[in-house]
Amino acid sequence: MTTRQKKWLRMLAAALILIVLGIVAWQQFGRDEGDQGLVSGNGRIEAVEIDIAAKTPGRVKDILVREGELVRAGQVVAVLDTEVLEAQLRQAQAQLKQAESAVETARSRLVQRESEKTAARALVWQREAELEVARKRALRSSTLASEGATSQQEADDDQARVQSAEATVSAARAQLAAAEAAVATGLSEISGSRSAVDAARATVERIQADIEDSSLKSPREGRVQYRVAQPGEVLGAGGRVLSLVDLSDVYMTFFLPTAAVGQIAMGTEVRLILDAAPNYVIPANVSFISDVAQFTPKTVETAAERQKLMFRIRAQIPPDLLRKHITQVKTGLPGVAYIKLDRNVPWPANLQTKVQ
Repeated sequence: MTTRQKKWLRMLAAALILIVLGIVAWQQFGRDEGDQGLVSGNGRIEAVEIDIAAKTPGRVKDILVREGELVRAGQVVAVLDTEVLEAQLRQAQAQLKQAESAVETARSRLVQRESEKTAARALVWQREAELEVARKRALRSSTLASEGATSQQEADDDQARVQSAEATVSAARAQLAAAEAAVATGLSEISGSRSAVDAARATVERIQADIEDSSLKSPREGRVQYRVAQPGEVLGAGGRVLSLVDLSDVYMTFFLPTAAVGQIAMGTEVRLILDAAPNYVIPANVSFISDVAQFTPKTVETAAERQKLMFRIRAQIPPDLLRKHITQVKTGLPGVAYIKLDRNVPWPANLQTKVQ
C-alpha cells in the first residue's frame, strides 16, 4: 500500500469518527436549535401488572378470556370448581338449622323452669303461712295448758306441728333455690345455643364467600397478558391463573444524569415519542424520581457511560388519555422521553402534543 493510499485511509477513518461523534452529540443534545434546553432519555412503555389468583385451593373449571383480550373491572375472567365448597355449604346450613333448633328447645326449657320457679315460690309462701298459723296455735295451746284449760298433750301436739311446718318451709325454700338454679342454667343454655348459631352462620357466610371468590374477577380494566393456568389444573391457595396489565396505569421509565435531574421536579411535563409511532407526541408528567443514584442500564456499551451515575425517572401518561385510546395502548414499546429544563420556554414545534 502506497503512502498516498495510507493517507487517504487515515483521512477516511478520521471522517468516520467525526460522523459518529456528531450523531452521538445530535442524539444527546438535540436535533436542532429548537431542542436546546431539553434533555432526553431512552425508555420503554410499562404498566402495572396484576395477577389474578385463586384465594383457596381448587381446580380450574374454565377460563373465559384469551391472551390479549381487553377486560372490564369486575368482569369474571375465570371460574374454579365449587363442588366441594357447595357440599360444605349444605353441611354448614344443616348445622345452622340444628343450632337454631337447639335455641328454641333451650327457650322452651327455660319457660318450663321459670314456671317451676314460680310454683316453688308460691309453695314457700304457703308453707310460711302454715308455719305462722301453727306457731300461733301452739302459743295459745301452751297458754291454755298452763292455766289448766286444756291438756298438756294438745299443747305438745301443736308444738310438734310447728316443728313440722318449719321443716316443710325449709324444704320449700330448697325447692325454690333449685328452681332458680335451673332458670340460670336455662339462660346459660340459651346463650350457648345462640353462640353456636352465630358460629354456624359465620361458617355458612365464609363458605359462601369462598364460593363467590371462586369466580375470579378482574379488579381493574386491563389487557390479559398471560394465561398462567389452564382448565383442569389444580391450584393451591394463591395459585396464579391470569396475568393482566393495568392500562389505566401506564408510564415510561428512563434514566437521566445527575446534572439534569437536579433541575426536574415532580409533575414536570414530559413528551414521549415512540419508535413505533414517531409522528405522534404523547404528553406525560414526571411521577417518580429515584432518590438514589445508580449506574446506567446494562444496554449502554461504552465504559465511560457506565461510570456516569444516573437517576431513574418515571413519566406517567394521563389516565384520561389512556381511557380514550384504550385499544391502542401497548406495553414494551421503546421510545424517547423529552423534558424541558426551563418551564418558561415553550415546547418546540416537533414536540407539540400530537395524539392520534
